[in-house]
Amino acid sequence: MNAARIILSILFISCMVWLWYPYFTQTNTAPQAEPEVIAKPDYIAIELKQTAYDEQGKISHKVTAAKMELYQQLGFTFFEKPIFTLYNEKQTWQINADEATLYEDKQLILEGNVVAKNLTDNAMIDKINADNIQVDIELLTMRSEQPVVITGPNLKITGKGLEADLKTEVIKLINHTRTIYYDQ
Repeated sequence: MNAARIILSILFISCMVWLWYPYFTQTNTAPQAEPEVIAKPDYIAIELKQTAYDEQGKISHKVTAAKMELYQQLGFTFFEKPIFTLYNEKQTWQINADEATLYEDKQLILEGNVVAKNLTDNAMIDKINADNIQVDIELLTMRSEQPVVITGPNLKITGKGLEADLKTEVIKLINHTRTIYYDQ
């Protein structure tokens, strides 16, 4: 009987070790935290193309974007790779960036490789480059507190900070750094 008890005990211990072995060999890894989602978009559009009109029926602005997410309760719309085209009687500007946020009060904040192109022929300023530009779509104004580069057919202006009124065609640099005029 002693031999049978010993064999049964060894068999029982072997089974217990076999069953409990995975539990003892587990490493203590913390569960990966999922990214915290503050809000989910009410609406998502891929390859967006939109045209907005003013009260007189004229085109106010056009928007194209790789992706658009509308957060209605939070009061903003987020765009990836947007291109905004702003129309007024004198000039047309096309502004693109890596991303943009449009708020309900028509304030647009463009971030990452922002390029504002003047689509009007024979304009003194062709392009404005910055990392961040804020646009008021209703007032047709642009502002930036970041370094900007303004280029035209015969000039290149660098500075920090920008205030532009697209209706009156007035552009001011807050802190002018350098201007280069090219021969015509």
